[in-house]
Amino acid sequence: MMETILPRELVESARKVVEANRAAGRTLAIAESCTGGLVCAAITEIPGSSEVLLAGYVTYSNDAKKTELKVSGDVLETFGAVSIATAWSMAQGALDESGADVAVAITGIAGPGGGSEKKPVGHVVFARAERQADPDVVVADTREFGEIGRGGVRLQAALCALELLLPGEPAAPEAESP
Repeated sequence: MMETILPRELVESARKVVEANRAAGRTLAIAESCTGGLVCAAITEIPGSSEVLLAGYVTYSNDAKKTELKVSGDVLETFGAVSIATAWSMAQGALDESGADVAVAITGIAGPGGGSEKKPVGHVVFARAERQADPDVVVADTREFGEIGRGGVRLQAALCALELLLPGEPAAPEAESP
């Protein structure tokens, strides 16, 4: 009998997220683009995950980001799908749409194509929104994983997103509104 099809480190990270958030009484929502549901898949590998995971949104296209998560077309047009502004809007949208306490969003370029000089393959942006947080403080992080293969980028992005879902693990504030 197959226990899981996912990498052990991903499932173990998800187990920590489920256990810590269950203990903290927090509910979660995930907005995924380049990871295509991998974060939600890892969380749902854990028995009892339904106590913490309320919703997962796989918004691969810009239209899905606009429709499902209410990301502004202006944000997408101005900053692009892979940007702090879009990731932050995705996280806020997941929070609003799901009613969760915390939401994390992931958007990036998994490759092998699609990269540019400013946003190369392996460029991934994360954002975390929390229900009672100051809405003027953007909690986001950008990582450059490099050309480690599509699967490698997706795995590393999922692991980072899971870290952001741990209670008391603040992301580095990347940008703050005045």
